[in-house]
Amino acid sequence: MRIVITGSTGLIGTALVAHLRTNGHETVSLVRRPAASPFEVCWDPASGMLNAKDLEGITAVVHLAGAGIGDKRWSVAYKRKILGSRTKSTELLAQRLAELNTKPTVFLSGSAIGIYGPRGDEEIGEDAMPGSTFLADVCEQWERATGPAEAAGIRTAHLRTGIVLSPNGGALKKQLPLFKLGLGGKFAKGTQWQSWISITDEVRAITHLLTSSLSGPVNLTAPTPVTNTEFTRVLASVVKRPALLPIPSFGAKLLLGTELADALLLTGQRVVPNALMHDGFEFTHPTLDAALRALIAA
Repeated sequence: MRIVITGSTGLIGTALVAHLRTNGHETVSLVRRPAASPFEVCWDPASGMLNAKDLEGITAVVHLAGAGIGDKRWSVAYKRKILGSRTKSTELLAQRLAELNTKPTVFLSGSAIGIYGPRGDEEIGEDAMPGSTFLADVCEQWERATGPAEAAGIRTAHLRTGIVLSPNGGALKKQLPLFKLGLGGKFAKGTQWQSWISITDEVRAITHLLTSSLSGPVNLTAPTPVTNTEFTRVLASVVKRPALLPIPSFGAKLLLGTELADALLLTGQRVVPNALMHDGFEFTHPTLDAALRALIAA
């Protein structure tokens, strides 16, 4: 397959490109600078610049681009950037795909489990209603932006990704140094659910969806979400250190701001990957212990 990828230098994109190329696929990255090789195409979502002719001949698209949710405190300006970086890029890409003479077979567009909002202990499948938080609204608009591609008959799936575990980036990379020093701990009460997936299974699930018949929302999470207390216990056990220093909620809010701290650390969702499991996908790391031992050993 000839697969266009946005966000190809991010945590997921880097691993996905390597995996696809290893398995004989050709990848083309959309980049915001002049293309430096035949495997790159220049685009600028902010100005609407993307030449549809540069996309002719592709068989699939994986759209992962977007400003980092936890990269900065949520000022009004940065919240606009979080939303705009997703909706504008998705709308532009969907419109250009719809214009192609020979359209790709599938459009896999990023989303996140934040669409569900905080739900306590409720088990959440793809049929759950969206929440009412900022992130839920972002994800709703993000998913709606694929409309032109869907209207053009392109199979479109929304990748509702959970917490991606990798020692190379994301939450786990930030946590590992502290836990290895015995300075890790749960956040506040630790009762909030964490729906996670290993970087290995994230990449494998996206690859699976390239040739699956699934469309619409697809939860990209492992089948065994855990509470923050359990996550802390398992990670401490894997690195063979105690984890006795809980982080109070006021500390997280002071560092990140209340809204961001609540969204990333102090609330959560108990999400299950019903669509993937019903489609026959088998996880390499179905449990947190297996995932952390494999990732940290690697």
